[in-house]
Amino acid sequence: MKSIILTLLLLASFGCNNAGNPVPKNTNGASVLSDKEKPQTAIAHSLENQTPKNDAPAGEKSKWTQSGDPIDTKEFDTAIASAEVAFGKKPDDGDAKKAVSAAYFHRGEALTKARQYASALGDYRKALKHDPSNTEAKEWIDKIIMIYDSINRGYPKEGEEPPPLPFKK
Repeated sequence: MKSIILTLLLLASFGCNNAGNPVPKNTNGASVLSDKEKPQTAIAHSLENQTPKNDAPAGEKSKWTQSGDPIDTKEFDTAIASAEVAFGKKPDDGDAKKAVSAAYFHRGEALTKARQYASALGDYRKALKHDPSNTEAKEWIDKIIMIYDSINRGYPKEGEEPPPLPFKK
């Protein structure tokens, strides 16, 4: 009985030994790294040693760019148009202002989920303009600006925000 247990332990230790294969393998057995590639460290992916894009001088933020995933915003656009029409008929109506603010905020949320931060920033700003008490819109504006600052990029000024990326089926 002892010899069977020892044999099983010995076989298990040989099966688990990975010292002869330091390069990780895919499930199909191919090496993850080619012979010419070196393993990368976290430093290789940090922004510390990278030069700013768009030829921005050192210490100056590079220009923002539009990016993210295109999404279908037709429902949001319709809701915004409808709310704008109602607001145009009664510009002093507090509920109409809040409805326009909510419509822009909801499209801003969808654009944020699609990582279209520049466009979302414009919608959050419009939501806040129509309803200055919209604290969520203010928080999202601050978060998006913080994202741009963290990657050393400028962000669109008010009124310079791009429209959402075109969606193709």
